[in-house]
Amino acid sequence: MPDHQVHTDIPWVTLNNGVRMPQLGLGVFLTPKEQTISSVLAAFENGYRLIDTAAAYRNEEEVGEAIRQSGLPREELFITSKLWNSDHGYDQAIKGLETSLKRLGLDYLDLYLIHWPLPMKGLTLQTWKGLERAYKDGKVRAIGVSNFKPAHLERLLPESEVVPAVLQIELHPTFTQEETRNYARAHGIQVESWFPLGGQRSKDTLLSTPLLRQLADKYGKTPAQIVLRWHMQLGLVAIPKSVHAERIRENRLIFDFELSQEEVAAISALDTGVRLGPDPDTFDVE
Repeated sequence: MPDHQVHTDIPWVTLNNGVRMPQLGLGVFLTPKEQTISSVLAAFENGYRLIDTAAAYRNEEEVGEAIRQSGLPREELFITSKLWNSDHGYDQAIKGLETSLKRLGLDYLDLYLIHWPLPMKGLTLQTWKGLERAYKDGKVRAIGVSNFKPAHLERLLPESEVVPAVLQIELHPTFTQEETRNYARAHGIQVESWFPLGGQRSKDTLLSTPLLRQLADKYGKTPAQIVLRWHMQLGLVAIPKSVHAERIRENRLIFDFELSQEEVAAISALDTGVRLGPDPDTFDVE
């Protein structure tokens, strides 16, 4: 499968298997079906090439339609989807991927993730083996996991033939996940941030923080752009969600300035250790 880098100012990172991935993309979690096509097209028009969806988001068909309408070459895009909890197990994981490919209208995915670890089910390893099979068969260019803690990876890695290329986790200035980031780095796993701006429940609170307002004034940016720049300088991949074309455009205008190391550290010091989303140890919704 091709591995091209698009010439935009959005940087691309190299995963542990040599595949390249844009550092900034559009997430479509909670994006309604009727707004998904226009959101993805707006992202493409503004130079985004990474789109992050999932079986559970129920908008894979719309993402696929936007891909077709865009007319962009498939090899320029980086499309991620995720295996839902009801599809854990070796055979089910392979079928789950095939279903997502069919919904998206694609021959392959660039990245496929196990959405949640579900430790209580005891099927994580078999599920991962299903992803390894799909990877070897060329159905996906890279495989990874979402919402895994170091303890979940500790159980997976010794039995795996393929080290996950990406770990997608809740990560923002009030939940910096330093321990998990360090673990991933030590194992060559790229960390990707969901809720990069703190999610709807805390976003307004986070973005009105005096520190972020001060930095926004200093650099002539918005507090959201300051936070996204923080992700970039930590070497993270970020997938902010928006249905507004202007906000989608604004989110990518973060590559013409640089925070100092002291400013990055000050933003990281906003960490409260409080998770906004579900706890991966106990979350088992199907």
